[in-house]
Amino acid sequence: MNKTKRKIFETSMKLFAEKGYDATSIEEITATVGVAKGTLYYHFSSKEEIFNFLVEEGIKLLQNSVDIKTAKFSNYIDKIKAIILIQIKIVSKYEDLITILLSQFWGHEQRHQKCQKHILEYISQIEDIVKEGMEVGQIKKGNPQAIASEIYGLICSSLVYKTREKENTDIMKLYKEFENTVIEGLKIK
Repeated sequence: MNKTKRKIFETSMKLFAEKGYDATSIEEITATVGVAKGTLYYHFSSKEEIFNFLVEEGIKLLQNSVDIKTAKFSNYIDKIKAIILIQIKIVSKYEDLITILLSQFWGHEQRHQKCQKHILEYISQIEDIVKEGMEVGQIKKGNPQAIASEIYGLICSSLVYKTREKENTDIMKLYKEFENTVIEGLKIK
C-alpha cells in the first residue's frame, strides 16, 4: 500500500470510529488527509469501498494472525490461549478498527451484512479449533459455536476494559485474567 493510500486508510478508520460511517463525508476525509478528491478517487471509488477495504483488511489481520500463531501449537488449549492473546493485542493496537467492526455489526444495510459475514467467518475459524480440541479430548465438551462466540466476545470486553482503564492497558495482565477465567473453564479436569 503506497503512502497516500495508507494515509486515506488510517484517516478514514479514525473518522469512522470517532464519528460513525454515516457522519463521515468524503470531503472530511480528503480535508483531513490533505488530498484532492481526485486523489482519493484514484485509490478508492467511494466511501463504501474505503469501508469495505477497512473491514476486509482488519478481518484478514485477525485471521492471518490466528492461522500463524495457532499453527505453532499442537495442544488446543494453547491454540485458544494464542487466539485470546492475539485479540487483546489487536484491540490494543487497532482500537479504531474494532470499534468500526462492532458498531457496524447490527443492521440490515449492505455494510452491516458485510461486517456480520466477516465476523461470523472469523468466529467460525475459532469454532473449528474448539471442535477439533473437543474431538481429541483436549477441550471440555460443550457447544463449540457458543464457546467461539464467547472467545470473540473477548474483543468487546477487552475494548471496554481498555476504555475504563484510562491508561495504557497491560496486555499480559489482561491476558492472565482471561486465562484464569475462560481458559480454566475449557480445560478437562
